[in-house]
Amino acid sequence: MFRGFSSVSLDSKGRLAVPSRYRERLVGGADGALVQTLNPLDRSLWLYPLPEWEIIEAKLADLSDFDTQSRRAKQMMRGYATDCQLDTHGRILIPAELRDYAQIDKQAVILGQGNKFEIWNRTSWQTQREHWLQQLGDEQGAPAAALQSLSL
Repeated sequence: MFRGFSSVSLDSKGRLAVPSRYRERLVGGADGALVQTLNPLDRSLWLYPLPEWEIIEAKLADLSDFDTQSRRAKQMMRGYATDCQLDTHGRILIPAELRDYAQIDKQAVILGQGNKFEIWNRTSWQTQREHWLQQLGDEQGAPAAALQSLSL
C-alpha cells in the first residue's frame, strides 16, 4: 500500500522522480512497470503499478457502455492510460497531454492512495486541500456508514 505526501519537481523533459521510499516496492511488485491516466474526478493524474491497473481495467471492462457515467469513465481512464517504466534513476515521463490536463509544469505533489498514487500540480493541490478543509464540519447529517467504521 502506498501512503504519504511528497513534493517533487519535473525536469525540462517532463520527467518526475518517484520518491525513493516507493521505488523498491514498484520494482519488486511490478518490475517498474506503471500505468498513468487522468483522474476523471479531480484535475490530477493517477499512477498505478501495472498489476493494480490490470485489476482496474478488468473492472472498467465490466461497466456498461449504455450507462453514460460508466462509458465516460471508461473513455477517460482507458483513453488516456499510458504505460511507463521507471528508468534507472527512478523517474517516469509524464506525457504532455497528461501534464496539460493536470496543469503540471515544474512543481507537483504525489499522494499515496493505497493501490495507486495521485499526482497534482502543487498549487492546485494546496488550493483544493484548503477548500476541502474549510468544508469539514459543514455537511449536514451523519457521515456515511463506511466512514463511521474508521472511528477510533
